[in-house]
Amino acid sequence: MSVSLDHIDSWIFDLDNTLYSPEARLFDLIDERMGAFIMRLLGCDAAEARRVQKQYFHDHGTTMAGLMRHHDVNPEDFLVDVHDIALDRIAPDERLRAGLARLPGRKLVFTNADADYAARVLAARGIADLFDGICDIRITRYTPKPDAAAYAMMIAHLGVDPAKSIFVEDMARNLTPAKALGMTTVWLDNGSESGHRDHLPSHVDFHASDIADWLDSLPAPWGIS
Repeated sequence: MSVSLDHIDSWIFDLDNTLYSPEARLFDLIDERMGAFIMRLLGCDAAEARRVQKQYFHDHGTTMAGLMRHHDVNPEDFLVDVHDIALDRIAPDERLRAGLARLPGRKLVFTNADADYAARVLAARGIADLFDGICDIRITRYTPKPDAAAYAMMIAHLGVDPAKSIFVEDMARNLTPAKALGMTTVWLDNGSESGHRDHLPSHVDFHASDIADWLDSLPAPWGIS
């Protein structure tokens, strides 16, 4: 291990496709609801809704941010609608739970989703009790990662010291602001959609494909290797 973790007291995790595998395809359900929302909003067909959805995601960090900017969408209407999904595609993972439980310091979530949905996901994974706080899209005033302002609000809300924090994320572009702030970074290169977008190797301290594998690979007291 080339990067020391002795100084880390805050372990910050993205939520979707990070604390569960993208193979669960949970986000497909959110994608479907976003598409239906856009079809109703714009009166367009599914193909055009898909184009708008992905264009806004790439240009603005989240589809919601683009809809707010270009169509004056109420963010709460959007959040409640698109996250109204069943979570039976994900389940408790004892190895993930054990790996998280070994980490000294606080475990935190930093997500572009809302806290209600995040809490449901953590509960479905059987790890909710291990986490000490959530910074969601409401806390960042609907400003998504990778906007630097979102990171500043996250730091203030969660009370973390970037120099003593590690950030685990499946979207490579979301690590760049974290690295600029002095955080240690972990890229979960796990095949999630657009995960490689704007990947800069110099902004990645740890490169992994599975979160439980990465946690297990750490030396004691953080891991079991």
